[in-house]
Amino acid sequence: MRDPYEVLGVARNASDGEIRTAFRKQAAQLHPDRNPNNPDADQRFKELNQAHQILSDPQKRAAFDRFGESAFRPGGGPGPDFDFSGIEDLFGDLLGAFGFRSGDRGVLRKTLEISFEEAARGCEKEITYERVDSCTRCSGSGGEPHTSSDTCNACGGRGKVRFQQALFPLAVERPCSRCRGRGRIPRESCTACSGAGLAKHTRRLQLEIPAGIEAGSVRSVSGAGNRPRPDRPAGDLEIVIEVTPHAFFRRVGDDIVCRVPITFSQATLGGEVSVPTLEGHAKLRIPPATQVGSVLRLRGKGVAHRVRSGHGDQLVEVTIQVPAQLSDRARELIEELGEELGETVMPQEASFMEKLKGLFG
Repeated sequence: MRDPYEVLGVARNASDGEIRTAFRKQAAQLHPDRNPNNPDADQRFKELNQAHQILSDPQKRAAFDRFGESAFRPGGGPGPDFDFSGIEDLFGDLLGAFGFRSGDRGVLRKTLEISFEEAARGCEKEITYERVDSCTRCSGSGGEPHTSSDTCNACGGRGKVRFQQALFPLAVERPCSRCRGRGRIPRESCTACSGAGLAKHTRRLQLEIPAGIEAGSVRSVSGAGNRPRPDRPAGDLEIVIEVTPHAFFRRVGDDIVCRVPITFSQATLGGEVSVPTLEGHAKLRIPPATQVGSVLRLRGKGVAHRVRSGHGDQLVEVTIQVPAQLSDRARELIEELGEELGETVMPQEASFMEKLKGLFG
């Protein structure tokens, strides 16, 4: 049941004459015979009659003032609960068109996709998004510019009404639904926002992405979200970071992992190879007798640490590149080498992931 004072649009200290006048005025406007094409006319007229019956009867009015709608529940007594839900739901019909839900604080969440390199090095990105904010035409007042407004007679211009329910002595204040918390009612509604005081706007924002940010991280920008009501500040904008996979690198903590092929002779005798890094190419020393799956380390070539200075490392898994085609001479040399070394098969090396666990363990 709606507050009968709000239904009739009268103050809580309204006289009997003011209540009768308000009822007759609205009854003439809302009568179903005058609104044959409005399917809600019957319900609204019943609601108006109910409000008038309560406020025109001194005993019913006193019961409502003391106990709220609980006085008119089945059984005639107050209910056991104390319902605050109406406080946040008053603007639901107006703001539902903007996608707001009950209790919404205006927090807006968007996703930003960045590259692997941008996440590792940091970058600055410009994002464009839509947000709900004060209507620029009426500056949030809900009225057409240069038109006058009247003091709301439901709240006396305060923008809030007091509400008490059941047997609890505590009275709470909630925004007045008649004037939408403004205290004044424009004589002509704004044509841009239909009196809501809010509209959708496109905004561009420069966002600083710190070096070393991880996928799934959230960057919060205070006050850059939606404005849930004209009389409330805007919520925050939350940017969820998504990082696109890299074709060559992958990330493990602050370390970067990659796989590099070397020749059989380099693995056996040792040597030096050029390895791609985020900063270009770097020289990596291959020790003699390097086995397949060995993990070598390039110090400081990883991702920047977030909580301390410095960078992680780059971990390079070594693979042996086997030639696809051999000349007759190469085949003879390999056969001779096999006879010299013997045909003993060495136990399989530990897997790459097991070695990584050992490095981080």
